Amino acid sequence: MASSKLISCLFFLSSIAILVQTVNSLDPLVHICSNSLFTANSDYAQNLKNLLGDLNSKTPPTGFSTSSMGRKPDRTYGLSLCRGDVSNTDCKSCVLAASQEIGKRCPYRKEGIIWYNKCLLKYSDDCFKGEIDDTNKFIWWNSSAIANPEFIAIITKEMLGCIAEKAYNGPNFFATKEMNIVNNEKWYGLVQCTRDLSKEDCKKCLEGIISQLPISGKRGGRVVGGSCNFRFEVYPFFNTLQKLEYIMLNK
Repeated sequence: MASSKLISCLFFLSSIAILVQTVNSLDPLVHICSNSLFTANSDYAQNLKNLLGDLNSKTPPTGFSTSSMGRKPDRTYGLSLCRGDVSNTDCKSCVLAASQEIGKRCPYRKEGIIWYNKCLLKYSDDCFKGEIDDTNKFIWWNSSAIANPEFIAIITKEMLGCIAEKAYNGPNFFATKEMNIVNNEKWYGLVQCTRDLSKEDCKKCLEGIISQLPISGKRGGRVVGGSCNFRFEVYPFFNTLQKLEYIMLNK
């Protein structure tokens, strides 16, 4: 009887842990809203509702989608992108959460963007497809520094540059890499562009954000923008094998 209760207790605790992990994975990192407003029950409101529903249904299994709804001046444009190593199920869950949460965080705003660890979603009343988004961006660095900061910064930039080259030359504009830096310490890096960009603009976007890497020798960090992003850490944070259900989306 005691062992049975113990097993039940352990199962309950493991279930709670899985639930907490799932909830945390769907917590947004950050969001940005414009100051321009639309009114409830307007044509723009209906177009935006249709747009978010369309992005939610179209993004899996390719991991990327663009859409537009309505006619000017109430036309809405949107984009959704899942991280290239996440499963179809996780992609679907993330975009669904983003499409619901962005309305709560950007109520009646004509432009909005929201980032999660596994996806991003943005919409606007201006057509942004194929253009580098340098406006929407946030930067985060690990508070833990490391010895030989200038040397580490150079090595990290070289690692990210190598991953970036692999990404913009690939079909999905996504790449990861594991690399031994110093004393056999393994570092992990990831870069990605939205697939509405050209190869040249993906390269330009990634080079721009990688250049913002500080020389303070941080042990991890990321720059996440509306068109491209990178992240590096001293621990694994991505799946080593990309999921087979992701297929190339013709740009």
